[in-house]
Amino acid sequence: MQLGILTAPFAETPLVDVADWAASVGFEALEIACWPRSSGATRRYAGTSHIDVVSLGASEARDIVASLQARKLAISALAYYPNPLHPDLGHRQAAIEHLKSVVNAASLMGLPVVNTFVGGDAAQPIEANWKEAEKVWPEIIAFARDKGVTLAFENCPMLFSASEWPSGHNIAYSPMIWRRIFEAWGTDVGMNYDPSHLVWQMIDGARFIREFGARMLHVHAKDLLIDRDGLYERGIMSAGIGWQIPRMPGLGEVNWTVFFSELYRAGYDGPVIIEHEDRQFEGSDDKVKRGFLLARGVLRPLVK
Repeated sequence: MQLGILTAPFAETPLVDVADWAASVGFEALEIACWPRSSGATRRYAGTSHIDVVSLGASEARDIVASLQARKLAISALAYYPNPLHPDLGHRQAAIEHLKSVVNAASLMGLPVVNTFVGGDAAQPIEANWKEAEKVWPEIIAFARDKGVTLAFENCPMLFSASEWPSGHNIAYSPMIWRRIFEAWGTDVGMNYDPSHLVWQMIDGARFIREFGARMLHVHAKDLLIDRDGLYERGIMSAGIGWQIPRMPGLGEVNWTVFFSELYRAGYDGPVIIEHEDRQFEGSDDKVKRGFLLARGVLRPLVK
């Protein structure tokens, strides 16, 4: 396994500077954020663009890879997490076109994995969203396959407010949907697994790895704390709103010993990338780095 970081929190820091710091403190891999340069994204940690994938040429692609290799850093994946099932067709098409640009960049860089979301129309039930996914995704998956790239979907519901009920902005969050994904698209797709999203859904994380571990191409390390007072006030019908708190690994409720035990049992030997969404360690690069270092201290003894 390789321990690394997702570059998204360093929105104003050039990739080479992020790489220098990551290598200097013992990280081994970067998942590189590749949103559009002018995305106008308002979601936290969305919109970071460390590679201009639209204009990337073969020579520059090779140079980026060589630069990170010189620092003894691997690239775990390119990252772009939009909503390819957005109900606004213009928004949807823009997301899909940029995702294809990210796939093309990965191909130029010799990278096998691009991390993304399946997406979803928050106002529609799961079944309606799945029917739309069956229409939209085969062409995108075929495009990636032809480029030698596998798309890895993250298991995040992307549900943050009452207006996003019932489906959130990404329907690939439950075992029921994941079985459909693999039945429909087989080994042409994989999973980018994040254990934090299972905590507040009360989905057994160890069982989840036992069922889907063989299909995990990439793993995020992020923790989650349940605010018990918030849960008491709002109840589970609020779908986590007001009581799920993203934390750095070691500060939440994920049992990291069990997590890694199950990954090893499943034969997973890929990257483990720390995803930083902890508000306690925001506001400056120094605070972000402090959060990453805290997580490194928790995870390093378990990553071999």
